[in-house]
Amino acid sequence: MIYRKIRMVPLSGLLIWAFMVTPILLTTTGCEETEDTKRVAVARFSHETCTFCPGGDPGIDDWLRRGEPREGDDVLSLSSYVRGFTQKASEYDDIELIGLPSPVGVHGGTSRSWNQEEVFDHFVGNMLEELEEAGPVDGVFLSLHGAMAVRNIERPEAEMARRFREVVGPDVPIVATFDLHGNEDEQFLEYADGSFVTKRFPHYDSYEQGERAARYLRKVMRGEYDPTTAVRRPPILTATVLQWTGQSPLMDVMERARRWENREPGAYVNVFLGFPWSDVPTVGSSIHVMTDNDQELADEIADDMAEFIWRVREDWAHGEFPEPEEAVRLTRQAIDAGETPVVLADYWDRPGDATWTLQELIDQGVGNVLYSALSAEPTLDRIWEEGIEVGDTFDMEVGGYTGEQAGDPVEITGELIWKGSQWGYDRVAAVEFGDNNVLFMTPAYQQNTTLNRVQVGPVDPDDFDVFVLKTRVHFRRGFDETGYAPTIHIVDAPGDWFGTIRLEALDYENVDIDNFYPFGDPPEQDWMND
Repeated sequence: MIYRKIRMVPLSGLLIWAFMVTPILLTTTGCEETEDTKRVAVARFSHETCTFCPGGDPGIDDWLRRGEPREGDDVLSLSSYVRGFTQKASEYDDIELIGLPSPVGVHGGTSRSWNQEEVFDHFVGNMLEELEEAGPVDGVFLSLHGAMAVRNIERPEAEMARRFREVVGPDVPIVATFDLHGNEDEQFLEYADGSFVTKRFPHYDSYEQGERAARYLRKVMRGEYDPTTAVRRPPILTATVLQWTGQSPLMDVMERARRWENREPGAYVNVFLGFPWSDVPTVGSSIHVMTDNDQELADEIADDMAEFIWRVREDWAHGEFPEPEEAVRLTRQAIDAGETPVVLADYWDRPGDATWTLQELIDQGVGNVLYSALSAEPTLDRIWEEGIEVGDTFDMEVGGYTGEQAGDPVEITGELIWKGSQWGYDRVAAVEFGDNNVLFMTPAYQQNTTLNRVQVGPVDPDDFDVFVLKTRVHFRRGFDETGYAPTIHIVDAPGDWFGTIRLEALDYENVDIDNFYPFGDPPEQDWMND
């Protein structure tokens, strides 16, 4: 069964595609299959792995906790990248999409550590088994991340491409979409024919990258494009909080990539900024370039991009942010000046259970705070086990579960004002306490980035002066780039723990960060022009 586009539906001022499932074998536009129809396998396996995070290595059960893998047509709407690919493919009359079984995601998301090797083998094995049963295909589209880490597999995404290549043979094109926080070197393009990476953080263009991948793959399948690639790896390692593309120089880096694409028809320029909390050999920034049978051009573009990124490295490899005590003091000043709402972004707290900022807000007597959200599974267990209901008194300690960097548990006394399922979790609760403060608690790390995400139950975000968010850059989507919050403070940790910009404090085992700027003396490369 394949999705068939039927009409456009208005929703809140936007237009979205509505789809129906039909039991007849169709191409994505509803036309009957012809001899020219290209059959494309579609799969998604995506994880941004924080290998330094506590909690143990997630296994298959952790990947099934959010639901069974999607299959068939359900795969075709599994992410914005896939939806973009599916929509663009549906505009052609010669493409049939075949969804391969794809996991929804791991419980805890980006706060989870190394994936077990059996996780990778299990889910990729299921995809390949389904692919072999479906018969020969003319192309493969993979929706990946780029920062997945798996025990005993150094390059999971490249390994996935290699295993698909073994099944489909040497002549079937394979393309993939990636998050710009990926750690990808040249090996992925040794097995695949193209990579499409978001150019914006927040990732406004994930749908667009899916569309680009579909157009590209169709050209390659039809023999209209001969993929020729070049990869460069500027030795720069930065924390993701420093990778906001809404300001220079990274805004300029991505604009330079777009200019090359505009100037040179058939050129595709992709920049990975890297994900430093995956302790893998490929960690760090890289550039992937594809051209149509023009190696000289591919190398020219890759060298130029690497040289430019290296030239502006100083302005996106450093940062200085207030710690909780100072950040809350500055928040009080903003409230007194009427410069509200204020956003406090605990950028470094990947497990999501740190209490340093929460405790400071209480100690300094700040009211009208919406804290969204604190990882607090043990507390949620008690709420459900003890049958605490909306309207009941709440008096428990929360947070501080994952060790020293999380701080001490905080005593919260108030009233339970909401409980239920939310944000993909079956158990979420909200407690009102102090002077109109509301604390949301979730079973695992939750990054809320827009106002509608925190408008839950009786909670109206416009009733609050302060928002505490566990986020680095994505919150700018709903709180900064909309003009909603006039005051924003990125809050630093009161220690050199994982998640901070102080990467030199981490115990890397698979990489020597002295080989990366700004932590050491990187080895000279041909394109370096300092």
